[in-house]
Amino acid sequence: MRLVAAILVAVLGAVPLGAQQSRAADSVLARLEQRYDSMRYLRDQLEVTKARGTAANRWGVSRARLEAEYEAAWRALNDGFEEPAAARLVGEAARAVQTMMAAHRRSPNPDATSIGPETAPYLAGAASGSEAERRVDSLQRAIYADYAAGASQIVVDGDTLDRLTILGRLGTTEDRAHRERLWRALDQAWRTVNGHGEPDSRYARLLALRAEAWRGGVTPMARLAEELGLTIERAERWLLAGLETWRSTLPDSLVEPWDVYYRNGAAARRLGTRLSLDSIFALNDRFYRTLGADIGVLGVQYANLPGRVPVAYTTFGATGRWQGAAWVRMEPWVFTGYRIGGLDNLNELLHETGHAVHIAAIRARPAFNDWPDSDVFTEAVADLAMLEIYEPAWQMAFLGDSVALEESLRAKYAAIVFDMAWALFEYRVHRAGAPPPNRLWTEIAARYLGVKPHPEYSWWAARGQLINSPGYLSTYALGAFVTADLRAQAARRFGRIAGGNPRWYPGVSRALFRFGLTRPSAAVVREFRGRPISPDALLADLRRIRRPGRRRTTPTPRSRGRTGRTWPPGWRGARW
Repeated sequence: MRLVAAILVAVLGAVPLGAQQSRAADSVLARLEQRYDSMRYLRDQLEVTKARGTAANRWGVSRARLEAEYEAAWRALNDGFEEPAAARLVGEAARAVQTMMAAHRRSPNPDATSIGPETAPYLAGAASGSEAERRVDSLQRAIYADYAAGASQIVVDGDTLDRLTILGRLGTTEDRAHRERLWRALDQAWRTVNGHGEPDSRYARLLALRAEAWRGGVTPMARLAEELGLTIERAERWLLAGLETWRSTLPDSLVEPWDVYYRNGAAARRLGTRLSLDSIFALNDRFYRTLGADIGVLGVQYANLPGRVPVAYTTFGATGRWQGAAWVRMEPWVFTGYRIGGLDNLNELLHETGHAVHIAAIRARPAFNDWPDSDVFTEAVADLAMLEIYEPAWQMAFLGDSVALEESLRAKYAAIVFDMAWALFEYRVHRAGAPPPNRLWTEIAARYLGVKPHPEYSWWAARGQLINSPGYLSTYALGAFVTADLRAQAARRFGRIAGGNPRWYPGVSRALFRFGLTRPSAAVVREFRGRPISPDALLADLRRIRRPGRRRTTPTPRSRGRTGRTWPPGWRGARW
């Protein structure tokens, strides 16, 4: 009897002990997540307030008070991580702690740096890691600051413009000589990055520092490819397939770089006259509302700051949270720098709003209430709705006018293939023994984009991400393949969206948007798609474009991938 009693005491006593341990672990995690949530809210409010250039947030709380409370919250969370109980958590609780610790390390340390970026999220966070990484970070910040300044005040024919406005006008300006002056004026910004292409330019020094910092590790480009389950070699083959297919739709002759934008800008010229600066914001709200995503209800905020925002971006102003059974909505912020409307700026605005409605749909515990673990996935889903503007049916429904499918597709893919070319440039410029950046870009642009060589200009520096976010253009380039595949599946599951579809946003929110860091993006995509991502949907869509002067349908296997080109005298294309 004594033995039986002892066994009963041991067995019955173990249940409450395990329950007590579980409750204790839940209590530890709950305290940490509460502190983390407070730190995140104050950090995000500070970053948004500084980016807006205001003395207080939209609720009237002063920047000084936000900074003081942020410092206290940052230290309280830091102290929480040092409690012994936090180190004893296991399973999902341990993953939650590790996720919060990583975000805490990336958040500005009030003892080491000013809080929040002045211009864009690419500048956020304090430098960390090795001495080589800190030197890379320091030089990137310096170059980007000069680039932002150089790109914001560019005088052309007595008119003060910025980089985005000039790029938009290149596709709509009829006067070819004026287009050339616009394009050459951008050299003011390019020179802040690479000078006149000297071997010891700041960008050349940055490449050397990156090689040192990345030695023996995984490069950002390889890491982004791995997010899709690709090697960097296979990712490069995807890029080349897209670029070769695009080149097969172009004439054999090369055009000047200031004319390539115009060649692909027929849709922007015709439809852009209907799109004033005010109207693109109204149309953006209207389109998403027809998809079941009411911007006002979702709490999305906008700040259009011409001259202060060189690269449009979306960020958290506040994360959402559960209060009992009720969800307190997020406060996504979209920052833009538009002086004019037009189709290109509408495209970008719809993309940034795509980010905003994505994060507004996240329903996760505080530790996982963040951007997903894959930038490729994040950029891809931001384009799910945006790309519909290149379908004539959408144009008629929302603009009352449309252009031919051929012109729409060229407008759609002109930006995508440029991103592919920039991604290919990054893959290759960071390799040992690579040609100088200007020569490398000139060869890529001539071979795949049909652009005449201008190696005297560093016009590859048209994208700021090349400076301070290495590899990030791969997220757009590879993300285009993901977007095409997911758009095809979303149309099958939730229906077409050209004329609006209120089922769409609830459907994609449940299937793709709601997870944050709760689940790996690769698993979310595979479950939605039913298989790994394939490049076939994008390549098939590209082949809807006919080559000028030829009556052609889908290429035969023999003609697929052909690239016709005419090299100018004295220019030799590189062998790849």
